Amino acid sequence: MNTLHSFPVTLTGDDTESKREEIREYFHKTYDLFEQLFDMLATDEVFYLKSELTRHPMIFYFGHTATFFINKLIIGKVIDERVDPKYESIFAIGVDEMSWDDMDAKNYAWPKVSDVRDYRDHVRKVVDGLISTLPLSLPIDDKDPLWIILMGIEHERIHIETSSVLHRQLPIAYIKEDDSFPLCEMHAEAPSNTLVRIEGGDVRLGKPRDHHLYGWDNEYGTKVEQIKDFDVSQYLVSNGEFMAFVEDGGYRDERFWDGEGRDFLEIRKASHPSFWIETESGSLGYRALNREIEMPLNWPVDVNYLEAKAFCRWKSEKENRHYRLLSEAEWMYLYERAGIEDVPDFDDSRANINLRHFSSSSPVDMFAFDDLYDVVGNVWQWTETPIYGFDEFRPHDVYDDFSVPTFDGKHNLIKGGSWISTGNEMTKHSRYAFRRHFYQHAGFRYVEAEALEVHDENIYELDSSVSQYCEFQYGAEQFGVKNFSVATAQEAVRYARSNGVVFNSALDLGCATGRTSFELAREFDAVTGTDFSARFIQVGVDLQRHGRIAYLRSEEGELTSQQQHTLAEFELEESKNKVDFRQGDACNLKAHIGGYDLILATNLIDRLYEPRLFLESVHERINAKGMLILTSPYTWLEEFTAKEYWLGGYKDEDGKTVHTLDTLRTILGKHFTLVDTKDVPFVIRETPRKFQHTVAQMSVWLKK
Repeated sequence: MNTLHSFPVTLTGDDTESKREEIREYFHKTYDLFEQLFDMLATDEVFYLKSELTRHPMIFYFGHTATFFINKLIIGKVIDERVDPKYESIFAIGVDEMSWDDMDAKNYAWPKVSDVRDYRDHVRKVVDGLISTLPLSLPIDDKDPLWIILMGIEHERIHIETSSVLHRQLPIAYIKEDDSFPLCEMHAEAPSNTLVRIEGGDVRLGKPRDHHLYGWDNEYGTKVEQIKDFDVSQYLVSNGEFMAFVEDGGYRDERFWDGEGRDFLEIRKASHPSFWIETESGSLGYRALNREIEMPLNWPVDVNYLEAKAFCRWKSEKENRHYRLLSEAEWMYLYERAGIEDVPDFDDSRANINLRHFSSSSPVDMFAFDDLYDVVGNVWQWTETPIYGFDEFRPHDVYDDFSVPTFDGKHNLIKGGSWISTGNEMTKHSRYAFRRHFYQHAGFRYVEAEALEVHDENIYELDSSVSQYCEFQYGAEQFGVKNFSVATAQEAVRYARSNGVVFNSALDLGCATGRTSFELAREFDAVTGTDFSARFIQVGVDLQRHGRIAYLRSEEGELTSQQQHTLAEFELEESKNKVDFRQGDACNLKAHIGGYDLILATNLIDRLYEPRLFLESVHERINAKGMLILTSPYTWLEEFTAKEYWLGGYKDEDGKTVHTLDTLRTILGKHFTLVDTKDVPFVIRETPRKFQHTVAQMSVWLKK
């Protein structure tokens, strides 16, 4: 039993000081467990290796969880000073094989392991101090600053699990054994799997906003589903049961694989599950967390979704029946049927979860929930359900792209947790989804039942702010006011041409849904569209990949209308291949972001948490004789920018009126010459009878 296992903190209580101590203990246990996992890397050199090509080196993940605390606390305006801006840039954004993930190795100069350890120590002290001093009222809700602390803790708990997967993907020579991560020693032949009849009924998904546990945005809301009768496997599919599929040539027979699965086989050259290893004797062994062992036939197999589906097709053909994976709703139905209590009443002695028993899988017939085994724990269970948002879904302001980029039909939910699932991961309502070819500590159980309906989810139907921006950038002109994205791009091109700027590269900073980036690409050879939120970038990426977007436009009350736009209707098809969308923080851009002939920042500066950080360094990112163009209506609001960081719109200590343009002259005048200013109006449609008519000021700056 790992002494570091613990339950997540509840949000309720009567004693604020004892709650602080609960949070503090939970934070330090999380931090310790994460670092203990990385202590298993054999040498510092291993930190600079990739466990697989689609991931960053291990050093990234070691630094990432600490920078997450600082970056989210900055966004939430809980703190206003960074610990190390460089680290909080290079370690900021993880990898989910999104097109905006920056995987170019030349863009990273990874620091020393010892320096990252020092940084983590510094962050630990900052967070510990905040836990002691931040205002606290109970119950804690998602507007409370301590919610962001809990967000950071649960984020690190996720990375405890995902990093342990990366550990298993490294050669065993790079991993040290650690007795505090004990493996299960019970190996035997696989038990024969049988089907258990489940009588149908109704099940409710989602949880209320006042739930007693921290939750990610996709967990909230309500959906009721009617479950039809089905038969489900008593056990998770074991290594032994899956072995029959492998030995029958399942990985070579394309009939059992869909197009995505065949692509996976071609790329990976897979002939068996990833954590099965070929031994010197020619037999198949098993890669556990910190050892290679003989194949434990009675442990659950670790596979991705594509492999699980191929097995179901193979078994269906063999037995002339129809097998598939569980749906999310069917898994929840099994959970409730088993009478499992959620945290804090959950009994983790009954399941291989939370590091309570082992640091590995265990026999599939070890932990019973009445007539089924491993309803929770051992390994995650792949489901047929692509993740989506419930009707009441709304992203959290501080982490608005946790879920939305996964609502793309390409990420399937996994349920039930694994042996190393801790914190939020082990709770009833947790909803985690991964790309179908990804590996986690995940397996599956099968059901015999009719096929499920396939729903084509449109992520923009769930995100009113993104839909409104789609309408703003791609919708019809209103009241004779020219489309703002088109107008600013055309003005930028005009000013650049008249001032001798070359048209090699441009940066559209704060690109939102990408229209201005595409418009600039009519003239520039290469355009980088950068926005803080992946939710917005994803629109531009979808247009690049599919040439079209669809979204819901608000009409009246709850009434909406479906809208569609294509690049072809704007004659932008040739532009799409010249645009590269990237996620980034304008106040803390990565060091390699630079070398541009034009930087255009539209309606951005009065939405930055500290605009001077951007303005005082932007010259370093522009080529000689390059141009910076800003637009802004100068609507300074403390919602976005703390008042002490406003550039204008107030009176100073001497009673003098401070205007933004004057401050821009002071900051930018050291490196730029102000060429011109002009007004650029725009109209934002809210409903057919409500519009926002705003006038932004464009200021044009030529680098000296």
